[in-house]
Amino acid sequence: MSTTAEIISRCQTLFEDLTFSYAREWKAAMPGRSVVGYMPFYVPRELIHAAGGLPLGILGGGDQLEVIHGDAYYQSYICRIPRSTIELGVMGRLDFVDAMLFPSICDVIRNLSGMWKIMFPKVKSRYFDVPQNYQDNVGGEFYINELKELRDMLAEIRGTDVTDEEIRGSIKLFNENRRLVREVYAARMKQPWQVPSSEIYLLMRAGMILAVEEHNRLLGDYLAAVAAEDRPRRDNARVLVTGAFCEQPPLNLIKSIELAGCYIVDDDFMLVNRWERSDVAIDGDPLQNLASAYLHNSGNTSAKYEPDQAKKGLYLVDAVKRSAAEGVIFAAPSFCDPALLERPMLQSVLAAHGIPYIGFKYAENSGQMQPIREQAGTFADSIKLWSDQ
Repeated sequence: MSTTAEIISRCQTLFEDLTFSYAREWKAAMPGRSVVGYMPFYVPRELIHAAGGLPLGILGGGDQLEVIHGDAYYQSYICRIPRSTIELGVMGRLDFVDAMLFPSICDVIRNLSGMWKIMFPKVKSRYFDVPQNYQDNVGGEFYINELKELRDMLAEIRGTDVTDEEIRGSIKLFNENRRLVREVYAARMKQPWQVPSSEIYLLMRAGMILAVEEHNRLLGDYLAAVAAEDRPRRDNARVLVTGAFCEQPPLNLIKSIELAGCYIVDDDFMLVNRWERSDVAIDGDPLQNLASAYLHNSGNTSAKYEPDQAKKGLYLVDAVKRSAAEGVIFAAPSFCDPALLERPMLQSVLAAHGIPYIGFKYAENSGQMQPIREQAGTFADSIKLWSDQ
């Protein structure tokens, strides 16, 4: 049986490989295969899989990529992920990708979808919109049409129709993935010293690259390895980290929070594999089932519209209670409009419920972690010394 160190070492290798060797080899292994890149925070990966494709998470260049060309395409007062994504494209690191999906996150990503069409005309590019109305006969119908159009695009890439039965088979595989992901997060919530967040992050990042069948095996192996090991327990503060749903934090930022005396017991990193909070139904119309799961049983984030303003931010309060967190760390990328504009409202909700919080900003290439570590350490100390919880 693999140890956690061996599993995480493989995930680290995938994380650091900005040439996407795994995806290239996967595509070359069998004629007719395709790779469809997508940006965070959500796309229906089941449709890509059903069409014989590999859903590939494109999450920017992190702190390993120097952005030169990408800075020429965007102004300086926006987040870094679109610039580093363009850098990957211009450098030819995504030259094997057959299509790119740009989910409905913000105006910057919407604009990037149009730029991609101009810059890489041979690559299919689609802005993937999601409903803002959660009634089945309004937002549901809109979203089903979006799914149909995406299915048609994927069928065009493959050269044959994508059948309902193929989609059901893919939903079943991704249901298993969601179940295993929930188990990993539940294990961390229960015993965070056994399941460090820096490991979970790498494990989930691997899921943005690997075929779902392989990621399922990796998740199962990790859970078995964790159960077989015994790690030291520390008197750390339990915190929830939120705001990082799009541009991802440097791995060292997560490690710095942990080294500062915090156990991260919940987060919004890598939302794509936790977006549906339970299984998607298999029987019946698969597109209807995917739409219903999005409308009625999906996650919450600042980039998702909340129709009932009276409930604004209560999802965060519920998450704090569910995870037994003692405080919240708002960690958002610089210039992230959805996260930073909503932060004051969320902080007001937390304050009304007596939940401590701090906030800071980062960029995916942040190098100096000492100030963040000091802030997180001071926050952890204040929780332990003065909190009533």
